[in-house]
Amino acid sequence: MRVVVTGAAGSIGRRVVARLVRDHPGVEIVAVDKAYPGPVPAGVVVKQIDLAIGDLTALFAGADSVVHLASPVRADSADSAASDLEMALLHRVLDGLALSGTGHLVLVSSAMVYGAWEGNPVPLTEDSPTRPNPDFGWAVQRHRIEQLASEWGAGPGRAVTLLRPAAVVTENHLGHLARALHAARAGIRADRDPPVQCLHADDLAGAVAAALGAGYDGPLNVAPNGWIPPDGLADLEGPRPRLRVPPPVARRVSSLRWRTGLAPTPPGVVPYTTFSWVVANDRLRGLGWEAAHTNEEAWVVSHEPGPIERLPARRRQKLLLAAAAATVAGVVALVVYAVVRTNRNRG
Repeated sequence: MRVVVTGAAGSIGRRVVARLVRDHPGVEIVAVDKAYPGPVPAGVVVKQIDLAIGDLTALFAGADSVVHLASPVRADSADSAASDLEMALLHRVLDGLALSGTGHLVLVSSAMVYGAWEGNPVPLTEDSPTRPNPDFGWAVQRHRIEQLASEWGAGPGRAVTLLRPAAVVTENHLGHLARALHAARAGIRADRDPPVQCLHADDLAGAVAAALGAGYDGPLNVAPNGWIPPDGLADLEGPRPRLRVPPPVARRVSSLRWRTGLAPTPPGVVPYTTFSWVVANDRLRGLGWEAAHTNEEAWVVSHEPGPIERLPARRRQKLLLAAAAATVAGVVALVVYAVVRTNRNRG
């Protein structure tokens, strides 16, 4: 068996390569990236190729499966050029697969493709409709990628595994999606809290290995068992300055902060911190996969205590109260600014 992994030098890619070496001994693994610094696992063949210009037909020739992880797009950005490049790369990968005769593709999408909507089932299964919130471009892009890959996979002798992970984290580090969600929950936020899921990157790599071993065709949710309830997340995060507002107000304020450069988070992510989009993992577990980290464990290992969290309780409380007052003042200023701007536009 021969497996090609694109984006193999990235944080997820390195974990996937290492997990395939461990779980599938004897399989020839080709790690592909524009550069691959650092040690290479024994038995892994490294190919330094730019997917945008390289000969992908020759690269995929003789492969049983391709795991496509290369992506220039980040959830905490709104770079349209990167989105266009991502779609162009996927078109090249699909063309290379077709010409080389490789029939199995594994793609990492996101559980965000289900959308965060009031009334969502808890949890969502793979049979739930995919309807990402239209204002969050990253989730919409995952949906477009799934549709394009599924169209290719509808051909004879082809299979596409679509992995839909929850927010991915690693030790002392939030992934770009988890970071966007974390930023959206800080300061001004909606007056309701959904349950949340956190997936360790090692467990995502394990899901890729399980899907490859099964040759699975179709979508697979990837998340630990269960989820962190709202009060559980509040306990993990500890006391933080927040101002609760109705969801529509939270979105307007978030949009204003984004346009003025006061917040790093696109406003379209707000529904994902307001309504539930947690997923069931029964189908993946049926392939023998088990998460090594619970949602709570993944959250804890990804968060390094900050300077405020290291302060004595009394001092921390004073700072949080001051921050809360500053937050209220900031909201008032934003609202006044929005009203004045609206009146000027009407005039």
